[in-house]
Amino acid sequence: MHEISLVRNIFNTLQDEFPDKFDSIQTIYLNAGELSNVQPLLMESAFAAVLEDEPKYRHTKLQVNVLPIIVQCDVCNTQSTVKQYKFICSNCGSACKKIIQGDELLISKVEFSDAQ
Repeated sequence: MHEISLVRNIFNTLQDEFPDKFDSIQTIYLNAGELSNVQPLLMESAFAAVLEDEPKYRHTKLQVNVLPIIVQCDVCNTQSTVKQYKFICSNCGSACKKIIQGDELLISKVEFSDAQ
């Protein structure tokens, strides 16, 4: 389950980025594209497992926002949302290979508690 290592990497990244405020992190928001190979349910389960293993993180919550796949057509320059993994332009029907959104895994927001 690669999600556990992803969760640990998220905590390590946040600890490096916010060393003075790390203990006051309340909620971590992730944007996970449909192509990122991250399943929200598995990510939440891995997060819960890490919280059990690391008591210092137990006050933290995780919110995962799944982003759809958006492609841009090379023929007509239209952006389309991919449905059923068919990378086809919704305007002209051409095959699309330029991914605009949907393969990312990003920490999009971090909320801190007021008490420090």
